[in-house]
Amino acid sequence: MKSAVVLINVNRGQADKVSQALAEMDGISEVFSVAGRFDLVALIRTDSDEKLAELVSSGIASNAEITCTETLIAFQVFSKHDLEGMFSIGLN
Repeated sequence: MKSAVVLINVNRGQADKVSQALAEMDGISEVFSVAGRFDLVALIRTDSDEKLAELVSSGIASNAEITCTETLIAFQVFSKHDLEGMFSIGLN
């Protein structure tokens, strides 16, 4: 699994519209509206580097309302939710 966090700025008043469009893209698991330097944060999970690259460079970049992005590629993912799921099916 390949994971990334994409920090996104959008044109004024377009955060909801862009969030909904991003959330519908295959590979984007969640989109957060946030306070601070960026307007949105998108979490990406794909099964290959190629799909990740395509989603970031073609999918997200094709939205004209997005003015700036910063992509953080994850080397490892640590998630309490994922760990609980593993233990619930008997993996140790």
